[in-house]
Amino acid sequence: MIDVRNVKQTYGKKVILQDVTFSMNKGEIVGLLGPSGSGKTTLIKALIGMSRPTEGEIRVLGIKQPSLKPMKQIGYMAQSDALYEELTARANLAYFGRLYGLGGKNLKKRIQESLSFVNLDSETKKAVQHYSGGMKRRLSLAISLIHNPQLIFLDEPTVGIDPALKRVFWNEFQRLRDQGKSFLVSTHVMDEAERCDRLLIVSDGRLIDAGTPEALKQTYGTIEEAFLKAGENLCKS
Repeated sequence: MIDVRNVKQTYGKKVILQDVTFSMNKGEIVGLLGPSGSGKTTLIKALIGMSRPTEGEIRVLGIKQPSLKPMKQIGYMAQSDALYEELTARANLAYFGRLYGLGGKNLKKRIQESLSFVNLDSETKKAVQHYSGGMKRRLSLAISLIHNPQLIFLDEPTVGIDPALKRVFWNEFQRLRDQGKSFLVSTHVMDEAERCDRLLIVSDGRLIDAGTPEALKQTYGTIEEAFLKAGENLCKS
């Protein structure tokens, strides 16, 4: 699904990503774990084709990035909500669904399923500008899934979401994973990291360790210690 080889990303003289290499298979939830400013969002933008790496190569669904070819099979939820705030949630979903080629009964079905999933069924007549921050995050997640993509990129998707709904989201992510969908989820929340199949730990733009949560805990004791100690090892190198 994803193949990243020796990727470096610079802006001017500033190095954002350095020598990042990893791959991701179908039917996986891979967590991208690291603090704010570690390069997670920059990496995701390169993966979806929003930027061209300075060095190295990225292939997504077998296609070299950047390219528009895989976009209908990709879902993306950014850190910042990109919504038409004067429209309702249903109108936003209809607009983005049509961009992905949906229409007719299938579009209506996907809109209703998406609204139900993010628990916005009772808020469909309200303009998005009147939504809370958490509601906007929920709608952004629904939009990322409206076209039933095979590969979903979620950049800190549960910020502002209450714990009960967060659990619902992750249960759904795992259900979709079991159906063959693949997720790359950036987070700095440890309990979310525990629910991933594999973790990529990023610090200062480098991939400093990787493995299953269980393997990392065997090595470091906890996922949090895995991140902290791997970061210390990088600083010493």
